[in-house]
Amino acid sequence: MNTIAGFLRKYLFNRDHKAIGLQYFFLALAAALAGVVMSLLIRLRLAWPQRRWPWLEAVFPTGFKDGLMQPEFYLAMVTMHGTLMIFMVLTVAPQSAFGNYFLPIQIGAREMAFPRLSALSFWLTLASFLVMIAALFVEGGAPIGGWTFYPPLSAIPSAGPGQGRGADLWLASIGIFCVASFLGAINFIVTTLTRRTVGMTLMRMPLTVWSWFVTAILMVLSFPVLFAAGLMLFLDRNYGTHYFVPAGLVVTGRMVSGSGDGGGSPLLWQHLFWFFGHPEVYIAILPGMGVISHILANFARRPIFGHRAMVAAMVAIGGLGFLVWGHHMFISGMDPRAAIAFSFLTLVIGVPSGVKTFNWIGTLWGAPIRFSVPMLFAIGFVSVFVSGGLTGLVLGQTALDMVMHDTWFVTGHFHLIMGVAAVFGIFAATYYWFPKMFGRMMNEGLGRIHFWVTFIGVYAVFIPFHLLGIAGHPRRYADSLWFEFLRPLDVLHVVTTCAALVMATAQLVFLFNLGWSLLGGARATGNPWEATTLEWATPTPIPANNFGDALPVVHRDPYDYAVPNGTRDFLMQTEEDC
Repeated sequence: MNTIAGFLRKYLFNRDHKAIGLQYFFLALAAALAGVVMSLLIRLRLAWPQRRWPWLEAVFPTGFKDGLMQPEFYLAMVTMHGTLMIFMVLTVAPQSAFGNYFLPIQIGAREMAFPRLSALSFWLTLASFLVMIAALFVEGGAPIGGWTFYPPLSAIPSAGPGQGRGADLWLASIGIFCVASFLGAINFIVTTLTRRTVGMTLMRMPLTVWSWFVTAILMVLSFPVLFAAGLMLFLDRNYGTHYFVPAGLVVTGRMVSGSGDGGGSPLLWQHLFWFFGHPEVYIAILPGMGVISHILANFARRPIFGHRAMVAAMVAIGGLGFLVWGHHMFISGMDPRAAIAFSFLTLVIGVPSGVKTFNWIGTLWGAPIRFSVPMLFAIGFVSVFVSGGLTGLVLGQTALDMVMHDTWFVTGHFHLIMGVAAVFGIFAATYYWFPKMFGRMMNEGLGRIHFWVTFIGVYAVFIPFHLLGIAGHPRRYADSLWFEFLRPLDVLHVVTTCAALVMATAQLVFLFNLGWSLLGGARATGNPWEATTLEWATPTPIPANNFGDALPVVHRDPYDYAVPNGTRDFLMQTEEDC
């Protein structure tokens, strides 16, 4: 019994921020695996819509009929894939996992400000994940409304397949996740402001800490809006309110709300959702920006170019992120003057993003770069971030967006700028901090295979998405069988699916590397990357209180590289001037 109790305390109900960070990490990994499987099912339907898959029918009996994937199942996979990846992976891994683990250490604290709140936030996130997965197994199946869940159809349980209990579970899961994220964000803000060690001024904080701090502020301001919108939609679905259901709505030839039932506005949902949704893009990407800046300085062996400008750019991106939600709604019938304002602000937010990009390039220019696996993923991040950002300029123009909106061009854009870039940040952080988290090194050879196949695969998958959009292919169509003008584009779906299968195989290499390194990887030294920040000043493995008997005292900026220091070219933050 004592052994069981000890196991539960150590691995399940531990309030140590490092244990909670690992719990978040493996939860995000599980969600990522589920999301990748769903994406491959999506690709199979698009590439070979008339192919029969009897073995898949045995696994998903309600999603297939005579071996053919049903369109409703395809749409359910689109919805669940997007939801899991955006909430459970891109929000959880970079912020909740690595942030919980390393933020206290990087500011010289022994623990998060509210350890119990950290634990509660994780368990609520886990509950949210389980409720979301449960939507796959209830009668009527998972929802099919996409991760945006637009009403009025999503507000009408009788509107069609996937609009029953699965949709209610989706809303419940999102509500739980909002509460978990809000509580965790408060903890991050309070910890950053109150727990910094002696000498750790705001401008001596690593850029990773700044990114987690700004992201937490975005979460505090945006997740309550999504929670309120989800609650209103749940009430519309189950208790007869009409926040989003217009009067006189007819669905499949049947009036579902009479003229006297009040007049809700489906556009209200869009405003509320995207007021959260666009900051969510930066909630996913800002922690990656911080990690990439951290790693680029380390492996370029020089201070980050324009450190203060990088901080200002992150703050500017966070603030402007709340002013551009309308560019998702250019075709909603908004006043053209409002559209011009949102278009202008969309271009303005590209300025701080450009500052960060030029500063990353300035850091690398002429530097003695060490091309270790974390550095490869950091450079890959810059590449896909710039590629995705360029297509964002297209969608920020009202005239062009009206043509491209709701096509595969949009899908390609946000997969590059939000999805792949954030995932590259997660991979870079995993390879970089693995020695400190687990005391072992990941295999460099396997890491390089993982990087190059993934990097090439990303462009092989998502460049065709843009070509499909330019050709006018609408997104979320389960196939092109009924649309003659789409038939010539089928070859792009086949190419994309083959590339996706190869890229998925590369992730098996990563999983093998992760598991093998956990069990038998080479033992890591205390500071294998010759880094400067406080996490590398602690013993490996990190003790329970992080720093032993005395907290560190910070004497310098976080990126003191390229300085003469005997046989070394760096100074730790804890080292005093001679």
